[in-house]
Amino acid sequence: MKVKPAEGRAVRFPGTLRLLDKDGAYVPETAFWLRALSRGDVQRIHASIPSTIPARSAASAETATEKAPA
Repeated sequence: MKVKPAEGRAVRFPGTLRLLDKDGAYVPETAFWLRALSRGDVQRIHASIPSTIPARSAASAETATEKAPA
Protein backbone atom coordinates (compact mmCIF):
# COMPACT_ATOMS: atom_id res chain seq x y z
CA MET A 1 0.00 0.00 0.00
CA LYS A 2 1.14 3.55 -0.53
CA VAL A 3 0.91 6.01 2.36
CA LYS A 4 1.99 9.54 3.18
CA PRO A 5 2.23 11.31 6.53
CA ALA A 6 -0.94 13.06 7.69
CA GLU A 7 -0.84 16.84 7.88
CA GLY A 8 1.45 17.93 10.72
CA ARG A 9 2.74 14.41 11.42
CA ALA A 10 6.15 12.80 11.02
CA VAL A 11 6.37 9.01 10.83
CA ARG A 12 9.52 6.92 10.88
CA PHE A 13 10.08 3.54 9.26
CA PRO A 14 10.49 0.86 11.91
CA GLY A 15 14.02 -0.55 12.02
CA THR A 16 15.76 2.19 10.04
CA LEU A 17 14.05 5.15 11.75
CA ARG A 18 14.12 6.97 8.40
CA LEU A 19 11.34 9.56 8.05
CA LEU A 20 8.50 8.77 5.68
CA ASP A 21 8.73 11.18 2.73
CA LYS A 22 5.97 13.81 2.56
CA ASP A 23 5.09 12.59 -0.97
CA GLY A 24 4.58 9.09 0.36
CA ALA A 25 6.05 5.65 -0.17
CA TYR A 26 4.99 2.06 -0.69
CA VAL A 27 5.04 0.18 2.60
CA PRO A 28 4.12 -3.39 3.55
CA GLU A 29 0.71 -3.99 5.14
CA THR A 30 2.22 -4.86 8.51
CA ALA A 31 0.73 -4.27 11.94
CA PHE A 32 2.92 -1.16 12.34
CA TRP A 33 1.60 0.58 9.21
CA LEU A 34 -2.00 -0.55 9.76
CA ARG A 35 -1.89 0.92 13.30
CA ALA A 36 -0.40 4.17 11.96
CA LEU A 37 -3.23 4.28 9.43
CA SER A 38 -5.92 3.64 12.05
CA ARG A 39 -4.44 6.29 14.40
CA GLY A 40 -4.43 8.85 11.60
CA ASP A 41 -0.64 9.21 11.51
CA VAL A 42 -0.61 8.32 7.80
CA GLN A 43 -3.07 8.58 4.93
CA ARG A 44 -3.46 5.95 2.23
CA ILE A 45 -2.70 7.13 -1.28
CA HIS A 46 -4.58 5.43 -4.07
CA ALA A 47 -2.01 5.54 -6.83
CA SER A 48 -3.46 5.46 -10.30
CA ILE A 49 -1.65 3.42 -12.91
CA PRO A 50 -1.30 5.33 -16.17
CA SER A 51 -2.64 3.55 -19.20
CA THR A 52 0.04 2.68 -21.73
CA ILE A 53 -2.51 1.76 -24.39
CA PRO A 54 -4.25 4.81 -25.89
CA ALA A 55 -8.03 4.66 -26.10
CA ARG A 56 -9.34 3.92 -29.56
CA SER A 57 -11.70 6.39 -31.12
CA ALA A 58 -14.98 5.25 -32.68
CA ALA A 59 -13.61 5.98 -36.17
CA SER A 60 -10.51 3.84 -35.70
CA ALA A 61 -12.62 1.04 -34.20
CA GLU A 62 -14.84 0.99 -37.30
CA THR A 63 -11.83 0.95 -39.61
CA ALA A 64 -10.27 -1.94 -37.72
CA THR A 65 -13.41 -4.08 -38.08
CA GLU A 66 -13.88 -3.48 -41.82
CA LYS A 67 -12.63 -6.22 -44.11
CA ALA A 68 -10.15 -5.47 -46.85
CA PRO A 69 -11.49 -5.84 -50.41
CA ALA A 70 -10.72 -9.24 -51.93
